[in-house]
Amino acid sequence: MNSMISRAAAVAAVFALAPSAALACACGCGVFDIGSGGMMPTDSTSPLTVWFRYDEMNQNQNWEGGSKAPAADNSDKRIETSFYTVGGQYMVNHSWTVMAELPLYDRALTTTDDGSVFGAAGSIYTGRLTALGDLQLSVVYTGLSADMSTGLGLGVKLPTGDFTGPKGPLGGAEFDRDSLPGTGTTDLILSAYHVGRLNAAGSLSYFVQGRYQFAIGSRDGYRPGNEFDSAAGVTYNFGKVGMLDKVAPVIQLLNSYRDHDSGVAADPPNSGYERLLIAPGVDLRLNKVHLYADVEIPLYQHANAAEGEAAVVDGTSGQLVASVLYKLRVAYDF
Repeated sequence: MNSMISRAAAVAAVFALAPSAALACACGCGVFDIGSGGMMPTDSTSPLTVWFRYDEMNQNQNWEGGSKAPAADNSDKRIETSFYTVGGQYMVNHSWTVMAELPLYDRALTTTDDGSVFGAAGSIYTGRLTALGDLQLSVVYTGLSADMSTGLGLGVKLPTGDFTGPKGPLGGAEFDRDSLPGTGTTDLILSAYHVGRLNAAGSLSYFVQGRYQFAIGSRDGYRPGNEFDSAAGVTYNFGKVGMLDKVAPVIQLLNSYRDHDSGVAADPPNSGYERLLIAPGVDLRLNKVHLYADVEIPLYQHANAAEGEAAVVDGTSGQLVASVLYKLRVAYDF
């Protein structure tokens, strides 16, 4: 009975966290922290795990509302990003686990000069930036069930990342605030997850997870929109295959919902979106080494875009989206 109550509480927590209108990071980076590729401590987890994750996203399609839009509508043309993230988790005891992660952004932004960066207004340039993002620290409570299959988390994102970016020869900023590695704000993160069996052997299992992030205040005229990311998936563990101790294909759905940015340094009409992605992947294990990889493909996207007079004043309409996202994580248990 207690196990059933714990499971119901976890599922309720995941969906109760979803706001009626809310979400952060112009690229929607929070989607990389959830799902089977994220860390969910269970009773089989080693006390200390460290990991490295590589994510890739090429935003090269202008999107307005629920459909693709002309590239000419958007002053931004392409955002190519590789994310290199290191992290770790330490299980203090059966009930508490602490986690930390720090990303490094390698980003190239191709956009339109307003005449203050490199040269003539209307010319196209590519700004490049490699810098640390914002440090995330969190604690997860897993004492709701004996097998630690249910967890509730509380975290904080600290403003350690670059939120100013490089300047061009003429003194103008090469990157807008919403395309920089750091937001400049301190954010709170609420999360929940649950994993469970779908057959008696435990080879077929499911998971659900939710993550809600919101900034506390603003920084230099910019506040990122609140963000809610959720995941639901199924995995089948084939067990030992050849030299591998575990081979487990995964199929999951990822949903992101993000609210408008705000502040004088933001572009509220052209920020905020909702998207649903399907992500086939595989989870492998060899001794103490875990490897997870997936490909995340959008099934539905809706991007807020400036319309009418707002588009004329702003000079741009739409947001750049990616046709596919990639994730690779390698973890080691001590």
